[in-house]
Amino acid sequence: MAGRPKIFDEQEAVAKATEVFKDKGYDTASADELLCAMGIGKGSFYLAFKGGKQELYIRSIRQFSDSFYQKFSGSLAVSDDPIQFIKEFFLSLADASDCDKERGCYLGNALVQLSEKDHEIKKITAQLLKKLQTLFSETIRNAQKSGQITSSEDPEMIGWHLSNLWNGIHVTRRMESSPEILRSILKMNLKILD
Repeated sequence: MAGRPKIFDEQEAVAKATEVFKDKGYDTASADELLCAMGIGKGSFYLAFKGGKQELYIRSIRQFSDSFYQKFSGSLAVSDDPIQFIKEFFLSLADASDCDKERGCYLGNALVQLSEKDHEIKKITAQLLKKLQTLFSETIRNAQKSGQITSSEDPEMIGWHLSNLWNGIHVTRRMESSPEILRSILKMNLKILD
């Protein structure tokens, strides 16, 4: 017997659960809050997410990661000035009062909070950091070839520098909320793109 068919959109349900995880964090998000946000009952939930809350969270991280990367890489690809786009992306992190897809802080927070506790989350966030590093490196290499930037640093290392900056600023934002200080830190790190 195959069981009852699903009558809800899993991607949409995961996106709704992501909002709860972003607001509450993994540990404090209750099953009732998640089910309410997703608009499904316990039976449907455990049919779709056999691993329970942990499987839902991992799916949330993976779906958010894919969405963030697609949006970021797509916007970068159509940008008239990819280097300026990268600078503006980073500088926008100083003013971010909330977590959204454009900035990816949900992923940064997951990396900081849970990657050492959960191998699957660590793997997902590490894959994202590597994809970002590769994207940054390709952009830097092209900008060096065209003379848009004068830095002669290895594009691979600049890519790692930028992915480390993206990751690190999420940690710093937990201790320092001043947009001015955060912007100064970011500007100092972004001088490598001049």
